[in-house]
Amino acid sequence: MTRLETVHDVVGPWSLATTKRFWEGFAPGRLASQTQTEGIHTAFLCDTDWQRVDAVITQDGPSVRIVVEGPGELDAATEQVRRLLSIDIDGRGWPDVAERDDVIADAQARLPGFRPCGFYSPYEAAVWSLLSQRTNMRQAAAMKTRLTQQLGDDGAFPSPATLLGAQLSLPGRKAEYLRAVAEAALDGRLSGSYLRSLQPTDAFTQVQSILGMGPFSAELVVIRGANFADVLPRNEGRLSDEVTKRYGSDRSIDEIAEAWKPFRSWATVHLRALQGIAE
Repeated sequence: MTRLETVHDVVGPWSLATTKRFWEGFAPGRLASQTQTEGIHTAFLCDTDWQRVDAVITQDGPSVRIVVEGPGELDAATEQVRRLLSIDIDGRGWPDVAERDDVIADAQARLPGFRPCGFYSPYEAAVWSLLSQRTNMRQAAAMKTRLTQQLGDDGAFPSPATLLGAQLSLPGRKAEYLRAVAEAALDGRLSGSYLRSLQPTDAFTQVQSILGMGPFSAELVVIRGANFADVLPRNEGRLSDEVTKRYGSDRSIDEIAEAWKPFRSWATVHLRALQGIAE
C-alpha cells in the first residue's frame, strides 16, 4: 500500500464544510456522516486503473490537503479527487455571477463556498443514470447500495470488470445497460480526464454511443460525472421547473443563463441544491 500527500491551492471560493454537508445528503451517493471527523474520509475507485483508493481531504484556508492511499496510480487518484470536488477549476469569476443574478446571489449566500460534487467518476454517474431510469430515487439508491454491498470493495462501488462478471438481477434492461457502461469504462471512454479533454458536444456524443445512454443520461455523466463547469443542461425537467419558479416564464433559460457564463453548470447545480433545501 502506497501513500501520497499533496497540497493544492484552490482558486476562488470553496468550503469543505459546505461540500461535506451537501454530499452527506446527496441521494445518488451519500457520503457517510462524519460529524466527529475532521475533513472528508472516503473510498472510491480510480478511473484510470480501477484500483481502490482511500482518501482524506482537509482544508486549510485557501488550500486543500489530499492524502490518498492504495496500490494504484495515486497521482491520477489525486487529480480525480480535485475533479470530483470541482476544485481543479479557477472559480475566481464565480462571485461575479452573483453580481449579475440575484437568484444565484441567494444560492451562493445559502451555500457558501459550494462547488458541484457527489459522483466519484463519470462511470459511477453513468451507473446511477441507468439505475434511476423509470425508477424513483429511493429504489435506485437501494439498488446501488445493494450492488456496493454485494460486489464492491469495502464501501467502494464495484469495478467495471466486477460488474461484467456478475449475474445482475435488476429490473428491465438495466443489467444489459450496466454491462455496456462497464465495457465503455474499461475502454477508457468514461474516464474523467478523457471526457474533460473533449468539447462538451463531443463528450455528449461519446457517452450517447453507449447502449442505454440517452440525452438526459449523457448530460448527467458529462456535467456531473466529469464536472464540466460551463454546460447548460437541455434535458432536465426539474431544472426547467425550478428556473420557471424562480425567474418566471417570460424569458428562456438561454437568456437567463447568459448571466451565468462561464459557470452555467455550477449555477444549475446550485438551483437544484436550493430545490433540495426547499424540499
